[in-house]
Amino acid sequence: MPYGPWPVVVTLGDPGGIGPEVTLKALHELGDAAPPLLVGSLDALRQHATRLGYDPARFVATTAPFGAQPGDVPVLDVTGGASFKVDWGRATEEGGRVSMLAVEAATRLCLSGEANAMVTAPISKEAIALAGHDVPGHTEFIARLCGVEHPLMLLVADLPSGTSLRVGLVTVHVPLRRVADLVTKDAIQARLRTMEAALRQDFGIDRPKIAVLGLNPHAGDGGVLGDEEIATIRPALELARTAGINAHGPFPADGFFATDVAAFDGVMAMYHDQGLAPFKALGFDRGVNVTCGLPIVRTSPDHGTAYGIAGQGRADAGSMIAACRLAFGIAQIRTEAP
Repeated sequence: MPYGPWPVVVTLGDPGGIGPEVTLKALHELGDAAPPLLVGSLDALRQHATRLGYDPARFVATTAPFGAQPGDVPVLDVTGGASFKVDWGRATEEGGRVSMLAVEAATRLCLSGEANAMVTAPISKEAIALAGHDVPGHTEFIARLCGVEHPLMLLVADLPSGTSLRVGLVTVHVPLRRVADLVTKDAIQARLRTMEAALRQDFGIDRPKIAVLGLNPHAGDGGVLGDEEIATIRPALELARTAGINAHGPFPADGFFATDVAAFDGVMAMYHDQGLAPFKALGFDRGVNVTCGLPIVRTSPDHGTAYGIAGQGRADAGSMIAACRLAFGIAQIRTEAP
């Protein structure tokens, strides 16, 4: 990817949530050495800045080639300079519309090479549905713009113990009743290939060791509690190993994160809550969501809009800070790769 004028673009997320707040706090923490290009509603951002005690005049509208004066923070205003009424703590159609306009603009900047990576502040699935979008979230929308059918959601966190926790998902935003039907040999193998490539390319691990969780309690307990491990998961792992992927399992999910996680470079869970519940319990304030399998770099904090505390200055920006640092780091690795 060519090194663009902006190493990172950051979308502001849902204006009524904590996205603009954690973005502002992250900018304050990271300093002004290489300020990102912010994308969203400039008026909404200035309202958040005022509530937090930051100077709203520092945030200025900019267009290509995205110039800014020293000390200013450039904002690509997807509203065209329109005023915006922030409905603090509420999902609204206008909030959903603006948040997705920002995601689309940032994605296109990355695809064109004008930016090296994007970080997306949290959106509301309810709000984007009100705005007429038929996708369940960021990941699917960005993948569609990139022409990728099945990206991998990879959650990443560096734990206080020194363990680097990386959890991928075979199925993501689907109802639980559909999960068993979607856990197929092809799906498992495809996600393992994407995870292994990401661990090699973006995290510098030469031969990543990947643990794969079972679908059923106790990984089926020899078929007594379900036969997906025998009929689907184990055969998929055998095929993956034949292709050179260092995959192990299936492991019972209930105790894995307490006993075995440090021995592996990545963990593949079968469904959303199986992987994300333990991940967030262990690394909630530092977790990052990385979308693997895209032609661009995209990260996001691992939390939602937190409407209950929006506009109160109480949001923890740790995950957003980690997302920005990781996006910049992966972009540097890809840029310097031969």
